[in-house]
Amino acid sequence: MSESWNWRGGRIRGAFLEAADTVAELLAEPAVAAAWNEPSVLEDFGVRGLAGHLFWPELDLPRMLAAPVPPEPVVSLREYYSEKVIWLDAGADAPVSIRIRQGGEATAADGHSALHARVREALERLRAEVPSAPAVRPVHVRSWGDWSLDLDDFLLTRLMELVVHADDLACSVGLPTPDFPEHVTAPVVELLARLAVRRHGVVDVVRGLARVERAPGSIAGI
Repeated sequence: MSESWNWRGGRIRGAFLEAADTVAELLAEPAVAAAWNEPSVLEDFGVRGLAGHLFWPELDLPRMLAAPVPPEPVVSLREYYSEKVIWLDAGADAPVSIRIRQGGEATAADGHSALHARVREALERLRAEVPSAPAVRPVHVRSWGDWSLDLDDFLLTRLMELVVHADDLACSVGLPTPDFPEHVTAPVVELLARLAVRRHGVVDVVRGLARVERAPGSIAGI
């Protein structure tokens, strides 16, 4: 995974804010409220837990931006996905996967309307604070460990999660998947391709994209 990214700065910040607004609109749909206590399309995830998991970082980001610059060392995106993210290769029954599901449930514990109100409040703050954040601004997620991510790298990880889980949430409640514009999806596709290469290698990814007769069963990167 290259250390150089073309999506940093205003482009990734704008794409993140646009995607977050779109997914917040999906969260507000009556179909999501109606299916709140139903299973989702993800293994062992309910709709409410998926919704809570989808938005907990956005709910915490205003606090992170208001906090002093964290003293924890900044890791690159390569280090983040290669060394720090233990959920990436974990199964549904792994302790980290269970903690993720429990965290989503806790975030959504007050119900659909309360979660949507909190999301809208957080996004209103982020629309003002994200574009004006310094060009280099580390952020520290307390539950992750003794390291930080640069804000733009953090937002890229969030953009990917928003786009991927928007599809999960929409499919779970029988709604169309949001139609994100290319400037939102392009960095997500690039990141997912890099993660697919990390897991499967270049040859399988190329075959999966270009040669149906030799394609592996899956080239999913996450």
